[in-house]
Amino acid sequence: MKLSSIALLSIAAISFNAQADLLDDIQEKGVLTIGTTGDYKPFTYYDNTQYSGYDIDVAKHFAEQLGVEVRFVQTTWKNLVGDLKQGKYDIAMGGITRRMSRQLAAEQSQGYMTFGKVFLVANGKQEQYDTLKEVNVPSVKVGVNIGGTNEKFAAQFLTKATIVKYENNLDVPKAVSAGTVDVMVTETPEALFYQATDKTLQAVREENPFTKSQFGYLMPVGEQRLLNTVNFIMDEMKLKGVDKALMKKNSLL
Repeated sequence: MKLSSIALLSIAAISFNAQADLLDDIQEKGVLTIGTTGDYKPFTYYDNTQYSGYDIDVAKHFAEQLGVEVRFVQTTWKNLVGDLKQGKYDIAMGGITRRMSRQLAAEQSQGYMTFGKVFLVANGKQEQYDTLKEVNVPSVKVGVNIGGTNEKFAAQFLTKATIVKYENNLDVPKAVSAGTVDVMVTETPEALFYQATDKTLQAVREENPFTKSQFGYLMPVGEQRLLNTVNFIMDEMKLKGVDKALMKKNSLL
């Protein structure tokens, strides 16, 4: 039996309307759920009581613009994309590097803040660990957090160094300060943050990083309206200077 054109259009309309739209769900529930690791200062930090950092403030701004409350869910770098796919949160935020592998697994927002991979070392040892060649030897212990781009960078460029892996990114600068590891692989903003807040630590190659990237936010595949809305709010933040005000608040300017 052939279906009439009207019937086909009706079925198509029902199918379209039945598709879940995360932005509508967020507004209907009145809550924007953010996944974040809480271990990457000054973007996301959890002190067992509350979250703070640049991207935490941005998440609150997103919620304010949408007219909803914000709720934070802790995740790990290893499970960041997997937890997003499982629907544990609406947006992943917190110093997340934009990468092709993440683009294929999720929707990525526009980039913000250009940075690069650098080293964090004990104060006074910056010249000793200024190049990949100097660090890429078995006698040098390199600390990285599991599941992030720092681990991937070390696996690609520091194959001869002794790699020490940490579940919690906050433990890596502590290990450098204590002398447990010699070098931490990190990004420009984090290295400069620790250099400014801990006199025992120093950033290496902050003006000439090994790579160039941008941070971004992750949303589930296919959620185009939410992606467009996030990008719109980010554009408005730049236009009105909200991003710079929040960067200054979080020691990024």
